[in-house]
Amino acid sequence: MSLQRFIIEIGTGSDLHGGDVTKAAQRAVKDAVSHSCLCGLFDITGIQSPNDMVIEVKIACPFPEKLNQEEVLKAVPFGSTRLEVVLGGLTVRGLDLPELGEGDTIVVAVAALTVYVNTKTDC
Repeated sequence: MSLQRFIIEIGTGSDLHGGDVTKAAQRAVKDAVSHSCLCGLFDITGIQSPNDMVIEVKIACPFPEKLNQEEVLKAVPFGSTRLEVVLGGLTVRGLDLPELGEGDTIVVAVAALTVYVNTKTDC
């Protein structure tokens, strides 16, 4: 068996009130997932379940040390997951509305989801 890469999808997400990088990253993952229909992957690789996939999630966000990694990975609906977090994304001053969050910082995160499948290789 050999782990082979098949798909990379990119998504963006933001938290407009409160600067919550976890919310922004979850939204970025959901955005990437929403761009993909992996029906051909089943035909090509012969997998029987979407849980047979391995998904590498890479998140670029401001303040990566504040990211709740477990919560971000919950946004991936199938497969086994691995997460890498790097400094990136964007911050910008927004509007302070205490009813919606703490502070006036808008944070933007970017997610890259790479889908791998174990396949047989010819020897």
